[in-house]
Amino acid sequence: MPAARTAPRGWILRLAASRRFQSLAARIPGLRNMARSEGAALFDIMAGFVNSQVLLAIIELRVLHLLQDGPLTVDRLAELCALSPDRMQVLLRAGAALGLLKARRDGRFGLAVRGAAMMGVPGLEQMVLHHRALYADLADPVALLRAERVTQLAQFWPYVFGAGGAADPKVAATYSDLMAESQVLVAEDTLRMVDLSSVRRLMDVGGGTGAFLIEVARAHPHLELDLFDLPAVLEGAATRLARAGVSRRVSLHPGSFRDDALPLGADAISLVRVLYDHDDATVRRLVAAVYAALPPGGQVIVSEPMSGGARPDRATDVYFAIYTLAMQTGRTRSPDAIAEILTEAGFININKRTGFRSFVTSVVAGQKPQT
Repeated sequence: MPAARTAPRGWILRLAASRRFQSLAARIPGLRNMARSEGAALFDIMAGFVNSQVLLAIIELRVLHLLQDGPLTVDRLAELCALSPDRMQVLLRAGAALGLLKARRDGRFGLAVRGAAMMGVPGLEQMVLHHRALYADLADPVALLRAERVTQLAQFWPYVFGAGGAADPKVAATYSDLMAESQVLVAEDTLRMVDLSSVRRLMDVGGGTGAFLIEVARAHPHLELDLFDLPAVLEGAATRLARAGVSRRVSLHPGSFRDDALPLGADAISLVRVLYDHDDATVRRLVAAVYAALPPGGQVIVSEPMSGGARPDRATDVYFAIYTLAMQTGRTRSPDAIAEILTEAGFININKRTGFRSFVTSVVAGQKPQT
């Protein structure tokens, strides 16, 4: 009997799929709002790619920047963006419909709050421009799911295939810059969820050019800091750390966690947006290496966007799950799945914290036993 109560109510699904019932629901006041809401939600899903392309065009043409000093006419914006006025009008109205721009009664367009806020999010514009690669991979989503071809994202993030894939400093600089720009919000949210007051030395593994450690250094002046990443990546770290004024506090350790043991000495190790880049076998080896490098009582901190698990999350189980799939090595895991991997490695006192912005990050932390 319990199974019958929890089984899907098939008759409701059959009604929802009936065109006759849909037509009837549109005429009944109590059901009309539900029908309208579901219809609008379906249309939003269908139109999602067009919406994202409108955003891409607005960013690429720097429309938001052009409107920072105040509203402009369609003709003036068309001139600045090298578009015809009628096509500029189409883009501006689309941007206004998406809440990025505001259409004024005098015919000019200005920034909406959402558009202004977008410019204040570190790295967001760069990520939107980077999405050209993801959109290209999604042009044939079934081929992507069947892994029938090498993706553009796999070529953009070559380090996921090992140190050899990231040996070119110019290539490493391209993806390291993008990572650094997007790490500021991740660092801010992570530091709200973890307590580093008792930590003496923190090592960030796979930390790129040090964006996370820069924020840690500012928030925790007492901490000694280590940065471990591939040699080609660390070439850009010294400059970024020096510019932030924290280079004397951060020791650089070149190496590959696939091939090299992690340095000893840190009593906390962070893995920020690292695990979801890699398959389970690689992740288990990395977590085991972290366990080996920590002293008794040491902490591991995993921070990245995480799946909703049994309750799929719209941000992480759509965007990040597909993005990591397109990387061809990654996987978006739930907090429970990450906790299980940490437990298998020997960590105890697992603490799972869901971030207030799931699309930025959540945290799973654990402790190495004292004995």
